[in-house]
Amino acid sequence: MKLHHIFILFIGGTLLTSCHIFGTYERPTQVDSLSQTIQYRDMATQDTVNFGLTPWREVFTDATLQQHIEYVLANNTDMRSADLNIQKAEVGLRLSKYQFFLPTITFSPSGTISKVFNMGAENSKTYNFPVSASWQIDAFGKLRNQKKQVEMQLLEIKESHHAIRLGLICATAQLYYGLQVLDKQLAITESTLQLWDKNIQALEAMKQAGMVNQAAVSSAKAQYIQIQATVPTLKNSISQMENSLCLLRHESPHAIERTAFQPDALPADLKAGLPFQLLGQRPDVRIAELELARCFYAKLGARSAFYPNLSITGNGAFTNSLGSAIVNPGKFIASGVASLVQPILQRGQLIGQLKVSKMEEKQAELAFEKALLNAAMEVSNDVATYHSYEVQLNLTRQQVAELERANEATQALFLHGGGTTTYLETLTAQMSLLQGQLTLVNDQYQMMLSAISLYQALGGGTE
Repeated sequence: MKLHHIFILFIGGTLLTSCHIFGTYERPTQVDSLSQTIQYRDMATQDTVNFGLTPWREVFTDATLQQHIEYVLANNTDMRSADLNIQKAEVGLRLSKYQFFLPTITFSPSGTISKVFNMGAENSKTYNFPVSASWQIDAFGKLRNQKKQVEMQLLEIKESHHAIRLGLICATAQLYYGLQVLDKQLAITESTLQLWDKNIQALEAMKQAGMVNQAAVSSAKAQYIQIQATVPTLKNSISQMENSLCLLRHESPHAIERTAFQPDALPADLKAGLPFQLLGQRPDVRIAELELARCFYAKLGARSAFYPNLSITGNGAFTNSLGSAIVNPGKFIASGVASLVQPILQRGQLIGQLKVSKMEEKQAELAFEKALLNAAMEVSNDVATYHSYEVQLNLTRQQVAELERANEATQALFLHGGGTTTYLETLTAQMSLLQGQLTLVNDQYQMMLSAISLYQALGGGTE
């Protein structure tokens, strides 16, 4: 039997036994079953509208906030660094594809001048212009599995990019709404101070008329100073929050443009969607599955290492040093070589690498399961927190309404000449109303924060 027939039979037999090195990743049955059985606590399963699928511009509808978000996404250093990471990974993938399809070509020209002295001979000149090309034949999936691993790594980097992007969107919204809330609290405090200033003036007049004593006036002034002391604290908080937003914008500290606080700025009906939709949205879940896929192809690569390396090398050169039999000193020569290298004994390295790759794949599968369960926990917590603030906010609204009625009633008694008891009731009513109004604004803000947190937990931020 001729040698090339033996070679063909050997390759054919090897290919028949190497089907397990050309597999395609599929989600493990155990993980797929887990993803289908995950349930959110205290949620209706028929809830099919996924809040996380809503584009961020439809969630954050404030035009000024949208401008801030767009500016942050374009200029934030973390975002720009993530963009560069994607570009680097794309270059790596292109190089992997070139290795898969294109040969390695080298060109190494050389020339020599030699002379024999005292012989009367002329200088001897030789030149050589060799070009060689080498292809590695991917008959056993080595290059293919390497390329697949690079592809998975690129997708992981893109998901990390999405996670950074989503985090910046939500952080910008939180700071922006926080500034609006502080503005609202400052406005409520300053409005209350104006009312207390009028009350103190009225008390001074009543003292002159002998209707109240100095203790009543001093007590009212002390309350006024206590409220006044909160103003610089609120202004300092506003300045620090503006500086934090400037940092996200990659700018030096300055005042931030914003609109007035709108407690109903976010959608009121937030639905988390079916649990398995987490697989299609959350960056951490996607990254966990992509890492599992990468480990799968790494395992195939470890298996393919047991099979031969096939390569074809072609050489060509234009030279004048073919020998004395050549009349014309300039000739072109070419040669081709096909080689096969079969690993036989490498001190257990290949077996060890395969075992390690299997263990890493199992670890990645466990990490994927953990990511699924963690995602369900976070969404369940955020949904519960949102509904908790929803109930609390309704109660706070009712409380503020009652405090407003109580304040109006005591104010009427106070202005019509009530005694000391009426004055104390007025102070108490005004202070209670101030605290109730500040609490209401804070509850509205906390509810907005919980909605933003739920949006992030669902992997929102799509275009």
